[in-house]
Amino acid sequence: MTQPLRLGIAGLGTVGIGVVKIIRRQAALLEARTGRPVVISAVSARDANKDRGISLSQYAWETDPVALAVRDDVDVFVELMGGHEGPAKAATEAALAAGKDVVTANKALLAVHGQALAEQAEAKGQVIRFEAAVAGGIPVIKSLTEGLAGNEITRVMGVMNGTCNYILTQMQATGQGYNALFEECGKLGYLEADPNLDVGGIDAGHKLALLASIAFGSKPTFDRVQLEGIQRITLEDINQAADMGFRIKLLGVAQRTARGLEQRMSPCLVPADSPLGQLEGGTNMVVIEGDAVEQVVLRGPGAGEGPTASAVLGDICDLARGLRIATFGQPATGLQDIPAAQTGLPAPYYLRLALHDKPGALAKVAAALGDAAVSIDRMRQYSHSEPTAPVLIVTHKCTRATLDIALEALAASDVVDGTPVALRIEEL
Repeated sequence: MTQPLRLGIAGLGTVGIGVVKIIRRQAALLEARTGRPVVISAVSARDANKDRGISLSQYAWETDPVALAVRDDVDVFVELMGGHEGPAKAATEAALAAGKDVVTANKALLAVHGQALAEQAEAKGQVIRFEAAVAGGIPVIKSLTEGLAGNEITRVMGVMNGTCNYILTQMQATGQGYNALFEECGKLGYLEADPNLDVGGIDAGHKLALLASIAFGSKPTFDRVQLEGIQRITLEDINQAADMGFRIKLLGVAQRTARGLEQRMSPCLVPADSPLGQLEGGTNMVVIEGDAVEQVVLRGPGAGEGPTASAVLGDICDLARGLRIATFGQPATGLQDIPAAQTGLPAPYYLRLALHDKPGALAKVAAALGDAAVSIDRMRQYSHSEPTAPVLIVTHKCTRATLDIALEALAASDVVDGTPVALRIEEL
């Protein structure tokens, strides 16, 4: 009989238990599809006595994930602990040093240490697979490394954090503000232990760094991702953007330009009738553009037990079949160190200003924009009962650097109250 593929699973939270359940439930199907049995040899977690809803007594238990990683009866180390330092990093390095392949859902680990780990894996003839680290159940890594391997990728973008998309879409659907929905997400268990990983764009930024590396043959450089969260988005922004035909999304965009590699995760406006504009709730979506395929849209659940465990099993099945692909789609030693683009490509912007209601105020706004060479495409002023009037402006294409000059002038003027809000409009 063909030798089984033997797994050691470190981390028995939602995803780890999901993987165990699928292997038990679909053992015959997995063997039929891969040509060999897929079995669990041993597991590891911090608390062996915790009730996880299923019995784990049939597996060997290691309290130390490093000990699990180097066991003789483990072929593939499945790292589902999380964190870019500590046990996850130590156990992954130990597994590679011991000649094991690695399957992980740990986006932070690879976004920060991916280059070194990929080089270590390739030096030992091992493989790191991480489909579950990006966009949950959506097979975006496989799409980039396999299905679209014949394309020169021109742009990758998407909504990659379901919590942020849930907050933004619920603001529009229910009329609740950001703070109320942030509290609701906490009660529903949608937020990370450190909520800033979600709402600050860090979680999604990790994912973008990994996609950019595969798409553009670059070393993963999370420290070069421009990050801006959704904390400043108000219900007023949501409603007024909708009034102008847009929806606000926390959007990740990576593209290579003459200026370098642009990687940004920030709130953007997208057309309301576009696939990204119609994305609701906690769903994720990734849009890939290539020279031959033009545009591919991938949509699906971005988190949760089933979808993420499904992605982990997809990687495990590929290893069982003997499919071995370099971590980032090509040899790690050949990945380029592409400098970060200091200025992004020009784009239109949405501006929201609180304007003092006095003669000549609009003329001063127009002058400040004009002096910075920012031209106005559309402008709306809403009726008001407050001392200040909300004014919305959509600019023609300009660089963010140019716009910042205009925003500084507006903030320093005597006609604008507070700090103007500026959001990029991403054209699809």
